[in-house]
Amino acid sequence: MAQTLYALGETPPLGTVPARMLAQVIRAERFGEPKDAFQIEELAVPEIGADEVLVYVMAAGVNYNNVWAALGVPINVIKTRQKQGEKEDFHIGGSDASGIVWKVGAEVTHVKVGDEVVLHCGHWDPKDPLVLKGKDPMLSGSQRIWGYETNFGSFAQFTKVQSHQCLPKPPRLSWEEAAAYMLVGATAYRMLHGWAGNQITPGDAVLIWGGAGGLGCMAIQIVRAAGGKAVAVVSSDDKVDYCKNLGAVGVMNRKHFHHWGMLPHWKDDAGYAEWLGQAKAFGRGFWEALGEKQNPAIVFEHPGESTVPTSVFLCDTGGMVVICAGTTGYNATLDLRYHWMRQKRFQGSHFANDDQARGINDLVIAGEVDPCLSQTFSFEQTGICHQLMRDNKHPNGNMAILVNATKPGMRTLT
Repeated sequence: MAQTLYALGETPPLGTVPARMLAQVIRAERFGEPKDAFQIEELAVPEIGADEVLVYVMAAGVNYNNVWAALGVPINVIKTRQKQGEKEDFHIGGSDASGIVWKVGAEVTHVKVGDEVVLHCGHWDPKDPLVLKGKDPMLSGSQRIWGYETNFGSFAQFTKVQSHQCLPKPPRLSWEEAAAYMLVGATAYRMLHGWAGNQITPGDAVLIWGGAGGLGCMAIQIVRAAGGKAVAVVSSDDKVDYCKNLGAVGVMNRKHFHHWGMLPHWKDDAGYAEWLGQAKAFGRGFWEALGEKQNPAIVFEHPGESTVPTSVFLCDTGGMVVICAGTTGYNATLDLRYHWMRQKRFQGSHFANDDQARGINDLVIAGEVDPCLSQTFSFEQTGICHQLMRDNKHPNGNMAILVNATKPGMRTLT
């Protein structure tokens, strides 16, 4: 008879599914700082459906969405799912992973037990009418982010996913490297390649906010691979070389400017004039960093409230500001005169579809994009690394957590 629970580092025979597993669990009564919200518990291994796959998690990536899950804001992810009919009173987060296919549902054909995979976090109802019409599933009402809006993410010995979420693990990467890039990488890929009429093309100048962060380090490399010219914005001079080594042609320190935040009202002559002067100075700084007098064809946005006014002002005529988050706030303002008269596009973007996830994975397999793994943590440190992210004390690039992998640097099961 198979064991009912295997300790971390104690691998069951391939395809043998124990009844129980260890997981880093968030419960509503522990909502608060991540270091306290995450606790290891023993839970039942989830059952899979006909189109689902059970994956033995070797390593998991770290993203800010499960800082929000730990805090219980801006939504209580547990209560939200319970309102939709789910019964679990806990949350297992984790929206990035690498691992091994351990069991497949009856309808699964493109992966098999033993396959080494990375997982993307796009989750949707395959019977959604929009999906059945062949439309972009990321625009469907059933779309969710696995490991945040769904339960049973990657911070556990086993996770369940829809089969389309599985992509081949790049063989040259360790488990922790393979777990670190997909969410941010696919998000950045869609932002830069996903919007017809404003996709990145050779020679395009691109302004990338947060160039040393998880999204930014992916965007710099994607722009370079497409033949574009990335200018990264950072918060300190010690991040300059990091961005240039990834392929940025220039780097700007945003702390050299002081016009961030909500746009002053246009009737406030003095306030608006001061803002405009700083925005123009920032534009000149962009030209200097780029090495030529060319405005960005694409502005890669995610800070939101603090930076959108400048992004829209600086973007080239007919260019695009594409945004996937609002890390400094959601109440963004812009001068509509520059928006409509110069026919700029302000485009929202959210994660990626299967083709776009495959696009970033192919770039990683080809060696065009590095995962930018900066630090690896043990499974027991799940709360600690999320706390570092919460406190903005995490290193450049991306972080990962070892789950069933027994040490850093492993590339196969043993």
